[in-house]
Amino acid sequence: MDYQTSALTSALAGVFLIIGLIGLGTLIITIIAMWRLFEKAGKPGWASIIPIYSTIVLLEIIGKPTIWILWLIIPCTSPIFAIWSLNLLMKSFGKDEGYTIGSILLPFIFLPMLAFGNNPYLGPSAAEARDRFYPNNGFGAKDPFNQPPTPPQV
Repeated sequence: MDYQTSALTSALAGVFLIIGLIGLGTLIITIIAMWRLFEKAGKPGWASIIPIYSTIVLLEIIGKPTIWILWLIIPCTSPIFAIWSLNLLMKSFGKDEGYTIGSILLPFIFLPMLAFGNNPYLGPSAAEARDRFYPNNGFGAKDPFNQPPTPPQV
C-alpha cells in the first residue's frame, strides 16, 4: 500500500468536501434571498424553489410576458435574457445597473442585501423603464411607434 497516494486521496477528498460545503451554503443563502424577494413582491415565497414556476412568477414580478420562458430555454439567447431579467428585477426594487453587475458576479452577497434591505418593491420595471425614457425619444407626445396605423388615403 502506497501511503503517499492514500494521503493525497484524503487531501483531495477534504478539499472537495470544503468546496461542496461552500457551494451548498451559497445555494442556501441564494434560495433564502429569492424567497424573501418573492414575498416582498407580493408573490408566495415557496414559488422561488419550483423550477419552471419560479421563472413564470419572476417574469410576472418584472412585468414581462411568459413567452420569455422560451427565450430563457434557448441556449443562444439564454444568457442575454437571464441578465436582462436580472437587471429588470433590480430595477423593480429601485436599483441600477451597477447593482445588476454586482448580483451577476456575487449573487450570494447582493441578493441578500436586496432581499433584507430597505428596498420596497416598486412594481414591474418594464413600465418604469419605458416611462423613464419616454420624454427623451425625440418625438415628444407624437411618438409614431406607439400610434395605431392610419388608413391609406385615396
